[in-house]
Amino acid sequence: MDCLFCKIIKGDIPSAKVYEDEYSFAFLDIKPINLGHTLLVPKKHFTNLYEMPDEVLAELAPIIKKLGIAIKNAVSADGINIGMNNDSAAGQLVFHAHIHIMPRFKNDGHEHWSGTPYKNDAEMNRVAENISSKL
Repeated sequence: MDCLFCKIIKGDIPSAKVYEDEYSFAFLDIKPINLGHTLLVPKKHFTNLYEMPDEVLAELAPIIKKLGIAIKNAVSADGINIGMNNDSAAGQLVFHAHIHIMPRFKNDGHEHWSGTPYKNDAEMNRVAENISSKL
């Protein structure tokens, strides 16, 4: 397999590791939005959230919290963003599931996307019903 993150996990490519356990590996992002920006990856290869079994996601959840607190304290951040890009259209660049834990600072210049309100309640309800029907 020619996966960048699999190679990092195996130690074939160096990384600034911050955490490792039986199921996961966390290391600093090489292009951080702010210092301390960390990636948490499952050790087993899954392309994205859609492929990741619920059990693996459940194993990662408490680690996300633990890392979020540690990162916030380590860099004296004002807050933390947690993100996961799935598919190219959402900005996924490495196709091994990974979760971004990003320290945030007041006035750090990283703006959130602006939302576009629904045209009306009918449109909002139609979208909600469509999502619900796919569950």
